[in-house]
Amino acid sequence: MESILQTIFYIFSFLAMYVQVFFFVTYLERKKDIVRRTDKIDLDEYKEVTIVVPCYNEEKTIAGTIDSLLDLDYPKDKLKIIIVDDGSRDRTWEVIQSFAEYSNIKVFKKENGGKHTALNFALERLETEFVGCLDADSFVDTYALSRIMTYFANDQHTMAVAPSIIVSNPKNILQKAQKAEYDMAIYNKKMLGFLGGIHVTPGPFSIFRKKVFDDLGPYRKAHNTEDQEIALRMQEYGYKIDHCPDAYVYTNSPNTIPKLYRQRIRWIYGFIRNAFDYRRILFRKKYGNVAIFTIPSGIISVSSVIFLFVFFVYNIVHVIQKLLIRFDAIGAPNIHIKNFTSTSFDFFFLSTKTAIFTSFVLYGMVILGLLLGRRMADGKGRISFDIVYFFVVYSVIAPFWLLKAIWNAVQSKESSWTLERAVSSKKG
Repeated sequence: MESILQTIFYIFSFLAMYVQVFFFVTYLERKKDIVRRTDKIDLDEYKEVTIVVPCYNEEKTIAGTIDSLLDLDYPKDKLKIIIVDDGSRDRTWEVIQSFAEYSNIKVFKKENGGKHTALNFALERLETEFVGCLDADSFVDTYALSRIMTYFANDQHTMAVAPSIIVSNPKNILQKAQKAEYDMAIYNKKMLGFLGGIHVTPGPFSIFRKKVFDDLGPYRKAHNTEDQEIALRMQEYGYKIDHCPDAYVYTNSPNTIPKLYRQRIRWIYGFIRNAFDYRRILFRKKYGNVAIFTIPSGIISVSSVIFLFVFFVYNIVHVIQKLLIRFDAIGAPNIHIKNFTSTSFDFFFLSTKTAIFTSFVLYGMVILGLLLGRRMADGKGRISFDIVYFFVVYSVIAPFWLLKAIWNAVQSKESSWTLERAVSSKKG
């Protein structure tokens, strides 16, 4: 049993290291193509863009979200905003009605049906060549749209562009841990953009050509992760998705463990079910790196975290059993420091030097990716306690939401977007 666990440990370690090294090599090869602009951009031509804001019980944040759109450095006659209240039960409808007087804003209220129905409701009323979505708890940087639109202007084959998402004003340890995670995601997303392997077009401000929906159809429920499914559908049909690292979107992250737990269960559950739905493209070269690299890497990541958690629990139980057997045989031992220094227990049943070396390399590569992502975000790439919070918080909590998401996937038990938003709004 111990030799099997040891072999699995080394397999997962190798695969995890391979992914990190592959990203870093990609970064070195394409470093010159990573642009971070700090000044205003003047486009040769400003295309008409519609931004859809679906909302459910967002009375506390929706006004700020809309204000951030109105403050965009983009001609107001080229920017259309459609706000869709998906049957809110709070004062959301009252708040958004105050924006109906703006000539470029249309507000609608419909019966509750989920986020994908609110998005499709707006798509049916679309009149522009480009369309994007902005979650009602997020806020865009002034230059985000103009920077994204340069990608479409420079490459007619680009069909969607994802932004860089940054945690807004993190206050507690949990939110600061998420900030570090989101910074690393900027780096990962850009590397996947270079590889043509982006598998999620995030709800906060991903912009599409309308042609995507004309050709491939509207959003699907997709296990309440429609932003993953539409990206996988695009990849299946060869539609290019890129990432704009200097288009910043600030989002309110969960501030309690239960909120974060619910959010991540939905995300991981959605990934598992969407990966299963698109299993037909897995490991098929014609579908590119999303099929050869991205989805398999995600599956490996989920599996490795679960394995390490089970591995850790197994070893703890094993040590307790040995102590109980010893206690039963000779009674309670005298406690001396030498009892601990002379123990024969080998960390994780592996060579301690090898395990520690492997762990240091992996953690080092993760920290490097985090710092590179942070540099893309703020140009500095500073080391801070956020990184420590990230490793501590996610090492403890992540296995639990991964296990729950897998269990839900096995039982086909979906989480609800509206329930998640309602609980978050009520407790927020």
